[in-house]
Amino acid sequence: MTNKERVIKTLLCEKTDRAPFSAWLGFAPWGETTERWKQESGIADLDTWRYFGFEPFFHVPPAHMGPVPSFDYKLISETDEFVVSIDWRGITTRNRRDGGSMPEFIAHPVKTPADWAKYKTERLQRNQLPIRIPDLKKFAADAAAADAPVQLGCFPWGMFGTARDVMGVEELLVAFYDEPEMVRDIMQTYTTIWLDVYEEIVKVVPVDHIHIWEDMSGKQGSLISMAMIDEFMGPEYDRMAAFAKRHNIPILSVDTDGQVEQLVTAFMRHGVNAMMPFEVQAGNDVVAYRKQYPKLGIMGGLDKSALAKGKPEMHRELDRAEKMLALGGWVPGFDHLIPPDVSWENFKYAVTELRKMVFGRG
Repeated sequence: MTNKERVIKTLLCEKTDRAPFSAWLGFAPWGETTERWKQESGIADLDTWRYFGFEPFFHVPPAHMGPVPSFDYKLISETDEFVVSIDWRGITTRNRRDGGSMPEFIAHPVKTPADWAKYKTERLQRNQLPIRIPDLKKFAADAAAADAPVQLGCFPWGMFGTARDVMGVEELLVAFYDEPEMVRDIMQTYTTIWLDVYEEIVKVVPVDHIHIWEDMSGKQGSLISMAMIDEFMGPEYDRMAAFAKRHNIPILSVDTDGQVEQLVTAFMRHGVNAMMPFEVQAGNDVVAYRKQYPKLGIMGGLDKSALAKGKPEMHRELDRAEKMLALGGWVPGFDHLIPPDVSWENFKYAVTELRKMVFGRG
């Protein structure tokens, strides 16, 4: 079985020779983590993908999925520790100079329907396809040579996720009630742009997977109700699912952090058949989800925080991995980027043990 076939069949919960051992988010370190590991390992050019022999995961065609033209970078202020600037999405952020934390979002480009009308007119026209899509012939050849499946969509593009970036999370949540037509139009307009781009890409490159990034839940669950998902997001997911069906694209997946118990059912109603990363500290248990949803492709779900502790905690997650490998339909991995409190020895031990489990099952 080829790597490409294995990844696709796994996420479709079909029989495979073994689970994928793929290079993806569930094994990726923060930049600060990488620097720690280089020092602790003594390997100056440490490449964890090469070191552990990770196999290719989905390849994503280069395409400009956001505002065209992008916003110009603008420096607002800086100190020895922080930089405040406007990024290419028009979001004002406050970042640590050392990159050791997530950015703080200070302001967003859309506050009113008038702001949205201007943003849409100036940056989301449907005649921008030549700017959005480069020559894909080399990409298609590279993906084929790598024995890798092809994915449309990636961070930070999603119905809720992108609307949140355009407006800000609190402003978006209020707008669902105060400006519902604007929220619908943001989701509809961006989905139309993405489908325009995807329509051109599938003419050149065989596609296996459409991925949607949302990050719309916390430990308490979804930031909006399931009824609101059906009303606002559902029609756009249905359009994506129809596109996938029309072009024989078998996988439609969602990435959202936090507690996803309700979201799994809501998204599956609208054509989603794979999800990630199933954060353990938010109360997710991938073994329970595997049993409850036998046709849901699952990526991740091992507790990254265990890696900063000892072998008993790591073996608790390796035991979870053993159960998931037996149940199938699972792409092994941790439940997000690996933070800098994880030592190289702990990560190496856990991944080496997991690798033995994957390749020992045939």
